Amino acid sequence: MYDLIIIGGGPSGASAGRRAGKLGLNTLLLEKEEFPRYKPCGGGLSAHAISYLDFKLPQDIIEWEVTGVKAIFKDQSVNVHKDHRIFALVSRNKFDNFLLEKAKETEIEVHTGEKALCCREMPDCIEVDTRQGTYQAKFAIIAEGAQGIVKTCVRPTDNKNEYGICLVTEVPANEREIEERLGKSLELHFGIARGGYGWIFPHKTYYSVGIIGTAQYLEHPKKILLDFLEENGLSGDFPVRYHIIPKGGIKRKILNSRLLLSGDAAGFVDAFTGEGLSYAIRSGQLAAEAVADLVMYSQKLSSLKAYESSCRQEFGNYLASSLKLDKIMHRFPETSFKLAVSNREILDKYLDEVVTNRNYKDYVRWLLLNFCLVEPVSKIKSLKLEGTDKD
Repeated sequence: MYDLIIIGGGPSGASAGRRAGKLGLNTLLLEKEEFPRYKPCGGGLSAHAISYLDFKLPQDIIEWEVTGVKAIFKDQSVNVHKDHRIFALVSRNKFDNFLLEKAKETEIEVHTGEKALCCREMPDCIEVDTRQGTYQAKFAIIAEGAQGIVKTCVRPTDNKNEYGICLVTEVPANEREIEERLGKSLELHFGIARGGYGWIFPHKTYYSVGIIGTAQYLEHPKKILLDFLEENGLSGDFPVRYHIIPKGGIKRKILNSRLLLSGDAAGFVDAFTGEGLSYAIRSGQLAAEAVADLVMYSQKLSSLKAYESSCRQEFGNYLASSLKLDKIMHRFPETSFKLAVSNREILDKYLDEVVTNRNYKDYVRWLLLNFCLVEPVSKIKSLKLEGTDKD
């Protein structure tokens, strides 16, 4: 009988595992893949995400440092730089493997190559089935990502308007070529995919190129990506991989009496940018802390709801505001993105208020107060912002 079983060894599961091990919980982590494994992702790691780690990242994990963002919409663009690093670019196979190794340092039990098939809540424990056997624990954290099926024992799968489809490929290039093309910037191309954008991110030996858009609108996502590559002089025979990203800020059930969801499985993702590493790491830590409180202090099962409160307090309002911005910008894409790339202050303030200071709510309010006249006020007021706070 374990204290805790963690399903998934990505950033959220590994972070939960490290915290659980440091807190003294008898923990088993199950990961379906053998690590290191490939993970389709742009690999943008914010200073906010790094701040949650209780160890330093080795220099060889960070492949590129970004101080600026170039936003592009049709034939217009704006490039804004800061005097500090905005993002560190990492390859997820190396980064995720490093996090899992840091979790192992706490002497938790880790089984890679063992997939959790289902999870059952019993009166006094949790049972998790794999092809190798059945394991029991007092509690379980499901950190399997957005595409896993075990999380459905807590909440239903998302509708197509509640998640995005992300396609990504890597275009090989030498460091000098990447430096000449992008420098210390990453590119975001709006108007490429409805409900999302296209990106070109610099890495040490390749460009990460991808598109993300709301699932209900993407009938031919691969064609959109191939066209995007060709338009930017990056076409070629490169493997294309995909994954889904939930839109954050939507109210979802994230726990049962002995089960907790964390990371993408819980829907903790910035709805506008699709960034989820920060919330994956932090929610995994918070989930492990909530379980430790119950195990060590023999609290009632209802005390597990403190996890939900902690998530809401730390980043719930932030994600709700990201959903507001996503709905506003993509409800009026032609006007919104044309305005964004023609007014430097919009991107500049976004990098300051949102990326650096984590203040989405005030930024959205500032944006509406200063630029709501680009569309009739009645249209702005008619927006249905499901799952967000009333203001």
